Amino acid sequence: MTATRPRLRYQLIAFSLARAVINTMYRMVYPFMSVFARGLGVPVADVAAAVAVRSALGLAAPLLGSAADRRGRKRWMLRALGVFVSGTLLVVLWPALLPFAAALILTTAAKIMFDPAMQSHLGDAIGYRKRGLAIALTELGWSTAFLVGVPVMGWLIARGGWMAPFPWLAALGTVFVIVLWRILPQDAAPASHVPSLWGGFRRVLATPAALAGLAVALVATAANEVVNIVFGVWLESSFGLRIAALGAAAAVIGLAELSGEGLVAAATDRLGKRRAVALGLALNGLAAVLLPGIARTPHLAMVALFLFYITFEITLVSSIPLMTELVPQARATLMSGNITAISIGRVLGAAAGLGLFTFGLRANTLAAAALDLAALVVLLTLVRD
Repeated sequence: MTATRPRLRYQLIAFSLARAVINTMYRMVYPFMSVFARGLGVPVADVAAAVAVRSALGLAAPLLGSAADRRGRKRWMLRALGVFVSGTLLVVLWPALLPFAAALILTTAAKIMFDPAMQSHLGDAIGYRKRGLAIALTELGWSTAFLVGVPVMGWLIARGGWMAPFPWLAALGTVFVIVLWRILPQDAAPASHVPSLWGGFRRVLATPAALAGLAVALVATAANEVVNIVFGVWLESSFGLRIAALGAAAAVIGLAELSGEGLVAAATDRLGKRRAVALGLALNGLAAVLLPGIARTPHLAMVALFLFYITFEITLVSSIPLMTELVPQARATLMSGNITAISIGRVLGAAAGLGLFTFGLRANTLAAAALDLAALVVLLTLVRD
């Protein structure tokens, strides 16, 4: 599949904006969890339980995302957006806990369906040497959802109540169904080498570099989550920070994500994807080791937080174009497996992080550095650019 340069430019813009809409729905639940609970008239624990069920959906990503290898990239992206619109409309039509929980599950399923199909489309359309820039531009839809989308949803909630974001998200999702239907080329007829569901799984499992790439994603994400799960608690207990200051920490994370995506866009293709991932892992491990020593004051803690998150973002975003070339015949299958690996890494990292924190923050940061080192060894030993 090829695309002319102007058409590809429009596709990248549309992908980034569509992902910003999907990710806004995904990311807004955390800061507004208590608002949604009050609006629904239920305990916060009930909303948190719905979020936990949503998080577990990442384990089903190979089933949801791999269909783009068989059904076509465009068709699966449009179907994903249709699922997203259906989920958001559920809350509009039936504002109760069960529809809200179903909306969380459906919109997360849409994200899991959309991302591998989009990444596979870019893998088909763009040569490997320039793919890092394209992937990084679409990843802006993750950070801008947090820096722009979530505050806008907060403004809507303040003016119109807890349900106010959902009609807008449904409308925007519908807009992008139309936009992508118009600007994406028709899916080619399935080639004879396109694997079945289990055939795709077998191809991934038979490729050592692909398994190593999944292991790197899992371990690197666990390294991030080991610190991520306790950093807010540590800030509050060490410096007595309250809600406003913790909100500033969240903004620092968003800026780190945006900066990391920008650096990947600027440098990863020239540096090489494997080398960029290796550099990100090494710098993230170093940032983890130095974090307790740097974070002596609240302001320095924010600096340390920024360094830790920007290096993780470089690692994660640089790994995506690398992964798209490891099993070209089953791209969507591998990319959906990558979502599962990241989900498992978050679960394992969170569980380990809470236990390690009983020994202090340094135990968490040393564990993160050790995990980064393990991921680096796997990458350099088993994955080739």
